[in-house]
Amino acid sequence: MSVQPVRPLIFGEVLFDHFPDGTSVLGGAPFNVAWHLQAFGLSPLLISRIGNDAAGQQVRASMLQWGMDVSGLQYDEIHPTGRVEVSFEHGEPHYDIVEQCAYDFIDAGELPDLAETRWLLYHGSLALRQATSAQALAHIRQLTGAAQFLDINLRRPWWSRALLQPLLQQARWIKLNSDELQQLLPETGNEEARIAAVLQHKPDYFLLTRGAQGATAICADGARYTVQAGKKANLIDTVGAGDAFCSVLIAGLVHRWPVPLTLSRAQAFASEIVGIRGATAANREFYQNMIALWQQEDVQNV
Repeated sequence: MSVQPVRPLIFGEVLFDHFPDGTSVLGGAPFNVAWHLQAFGLSPLLISRIGNDAAGQQVRASMLQWGMDVSGLQYDEIHPTGRVEVSFEHGEPHYDIVEQCAYDFIDAGELPDLAETRWLLYHGSLALRQATSAQALAHIRQLTGAAQFLDINLRRPWWSRALLQPLLQQARWIKLNSDELQQLLPETGNEEARIAAVLQHKPDYFLLTRGAQGATAICADGARYTVQAGKKANLIDTVGAGDAFCSVLIAGLVHRWPVPLTLSRAQAFASEIVGIRGATAANREFYQNMIALWQQEDVQNV
């Protein structure tokens, strides 16, 4: 009996990042992850909500042009499409996230049919700042029973430990960066103690990214795998590097790649993303080059 393939189910915010030079880029961590996964041929379903405005129309048009499934998009007559003002300090992005946006009001009553599909559910924490969207995610979890990938995004003031605790307990895979780990557990003495605290939730693995210092996956069986960040000569910005990393982690889970191979490929893709403006590319060749490299590696390892 064949096993039904897994399809990524991506829940959360879609928005526009507005940069200091006046440009704007379509983004939001869940949207970015879904965009990458579509380019990798994994046909994700994005569950989000946009305003009935020009920005919302641009979101839908961009998704359709990219070949994405828009059946999970909801349309809000009251709240605008999400918006973030991006600034930079010492090369690191900082975000002013506008509240009361459409993605805060994802409605459980407007979800598409999610039955009869094996889902891998990815979500963050930002879109759960309002009860309406949080209830929609809870409904999805109950309805699908999907294994969950938690990508924590600590954006002040839109998080609390009370919000994150049940999410950590439910997640099968958890991703944090080193700064977020410290913010989450400031009273815990050192990084190893903080890692141990996260592992108490018993995820299959915990992925800790460290920016220019690479990333480490700590597995439930105690195994650890570390990958070093590649040097990028044409660094443009680091917006979306973590989302790029997550997209390949999900691809690895869907394809059942070994953890070390997944980690290496995720780091390589994140290193490519920091060489472009914003978090995603509209150039399919950008992704095809990465897929071709993976296929070449697979042939060599047969």
